[in-house]
Amino acid sequence: MRLVSFSDKGKTKIGVRLGDKIVDLSVAAPKLPSDMNAFIAAGRAAQDAAKKAAAKAKGKAIVAEKKIKYLPAVPNPGKIVCIGLNYVDHAAEAKMQKPVYPVLFGRFASTLVAHRAPLIVPKCSSQFDYEAEVVCIIGKRVRNIPRDKALSAVYGWSLFNEGSIRDYQFKNGPSSQWTMGKNFDGTGAFGPEIATADELPKGAVGLRLMTRLNGKVLQDANTRDMIFDVAEQIAVVSEVMTLDPGDIIVTGTPAGVGFARNPQIFMKEGDSCEISLEGFGTLVNPVKNA
Repeated sequence: MRLVSFSDKGKTKIGVRLGDKIVDLSVAAPKLPSDMNAFIAAGRAAQDAAKKAAAKAKGKAIVAEKKIKYLPAVPNPGKIVCIGLNYVDHAAEAKMQKPVYPVLFGRFASTLVAHRAPLIVPKCSSQFDYEAEVVCIIGKRVRNIPRDKALSAVYGWSLFNEGSIRDYQFKNGPSSQWTMGKNFDGTGAFGPEIATADELPKGAVGLRLMTRLNGKVLQDANTRDMIFDVAEQIAVVSEVMTLDPGDIIVTGTPAGVGFARNPQIFMKEGDSCEISLEGFGTLVNPVKNA
């Protein structure tokens, strides 16, 4: 099932995407939660009810996909945990050693923008880089979950353009300012939707991940090349903190980022950036100045 967060007259809603149509669950199944975190926490029962309601929906419950205003796939995740340097080729192009333990850093919800919404180039920098990443969405509360059981915590999958302000990230040289470089307002695109866990291969392994900037392919990799797979990421993060329904793990980007190119390539006003994942779809964002 494909789940969409969208806004309608100032109200946050959840929809089920059926091709080019969106079933508005606030109409088709009004007893279901309208908050995505609560919907995810309701588990299989909410999924089954939504699926049944979508199959029977008609009239005002159905909206054309092109007419909705998307919100980030999970509009207000409690935690956004990002994994750095998680592809060998990306660590190499960044001239950093392959990590022996996952590199973790946090993002804040204030950085998020939705599918079709503009990514924002800050006034203080022109080094706005793209990063294609798969998002793992947590479906149940876990702490200290072992690796061999970790994928049971996956609710679904989405995409992220983990926009990075490189001159701020590297203000201390190789000692990266992860928080500074990764938390400018409006720099993290998240969506367009959630594909429930059954929609993609287990662990989202073996899928082609790409970035196109103005139609030009700049990143082209496969998720099987992660250094630390999603199961290990969940296990490691849950050693440190409790993961709750609606929390997200942004699983790392492959080689091809703009700052490592010669000449360097950064996103600028007027650009269009697309992040695609095989079997999932495409996250599309224009780029604008602040």
